[in-house]
Amino acid sequence: MATREERFRQAAWAYFIYGILYMIGAVYLAGQGVAVRRTGAGPMVAWFIIGALLIVVFPWLIARGARGVGYLWFTRILTLLVAYRAFEVGRVALAPKLRSVPLPGGGEVPMSLGASIFFLITLATMAVLARAAWSRRE
Repeated sequence: MATREERFRQAAWAYFIYGILYMIGAVYLAGQGVAVRRTGAGPMVAWFIIGALLIVVFPWLIARGARGVGYLWFTRILTLLVAYRAFEVGRVALAPKLRSVPLPGGGEVPMSLGASIFFLITLATMAVLARAAWSRRE
């Protein structure tokens, strides 16, 4: 059985991997012109820089969750935000706005399939975060 500190460390790694996958998907979709808002390249680059910082900072804060109440509550709130993200991705999986997304090297993947896969990844991340955030002290 994992200790409380190990659960927070696992949650930090899970969020880091989730963040990397999310960023790869966002950059790829933006490159394909999917889900790109008409804000121009500058604001889009700024969002990617902010996202990259969060991929580094959030896991560090999560890993410290077993050490302090503020870090613990950060992890709990983040768990709820990831749950909301899962809900939104699930909505895309059930009612995609696009039929498919082009794949590198040719071919296409149905948007519902891609969103369903990311929904499962998001749920798994949420579960690992919740396991740490609501674990009992040992």
